[in-house]
Amino acid sequence: MIVIPAVDIKSGKCVRLLQGRKEDVTVFSEDPVAVARRWAEEGAEVIHVVDLDGAFEKVPRNLETIRKIIASVNVDVQVGGGIRDENTIQTYLAAGAARVIVGTEAIRDPSRVKTICRKYPDRVIIGIDARDGKAAVEGWTETTRITAVDLARMFENNSVAAINFTDIHRDGMQTGPNIEATRRLAESVSIPIVASGGVSSIKDIQNLLPLSEAGVVGVITGKALYTGTLDLKAAIAITKTKTSSLSPDSP
Repeated sequence: MIVIPAVDIKSGKCVRLLQGRKEDVTVFSEDPVAVARRWAEEGAEVIHVVDLDGAFEKVPRNLETIRKIIASVNVDVQVGGGIRDENTIQTYLAAGAARVIVGTEAIRDPSRVKTICRKYPDRVIIGIDARDGKAAVEGWTETTRITAVDLARMFENNSVAAINFTDIHRDGMQTGPNIEATRRLAESVSIPIVASGGVSSIKDIQNLLPLSEAGVVGVITGKALYTGTLDLKAAIAITKTKTSSLSPDSP
């Protein structure tokens, strides 16, 4: 399992929202590029970048900043927020993004998204953001009737790179990840799962580690890193130690 720091961009700044509400915003840095570089220097293997303006306005709004982030770090960058069509996917991939995240369109037009996933194998992540177990769309402003598990199952065997699963009620709240919901999702599909929402400390990382056996391959964390309740280097070290202890070559 890897620890993935989040860089959320709004109006060109690095911010965090509470439960996805755009009015509950805290600015942590005026320079998202510098922030991304810091996480890369501290050992991140992947950086999770979200165009929050794009998520709300349905089109990319921070493309140039994201291009600068991709160019400034030597690790994989996955990008989400406002990705609604293949042209946008092509733009981000051409800019050097390792993977792109599709959320709302996976519900609005699953057939088209499945086709795109097969066209770009292992480059498309399905973002499933859930409120009380039901998938939410349009920058989390609308909750649908489809469950997170049922949505995930729709994308089996379509060359999906991973599913990013976020519990909206916990996002930015630092109340701990939803372990059981994440476990249920991971056990329901063969697609790798990345957990998100609620991480506040090393203890939360430790609580998630056993889920690696169910197919949870990573955890995204944001606010905890910015407020200092989680140290990225220490979190990465915990996951490496756990991985080593599970290795068949371990003493």
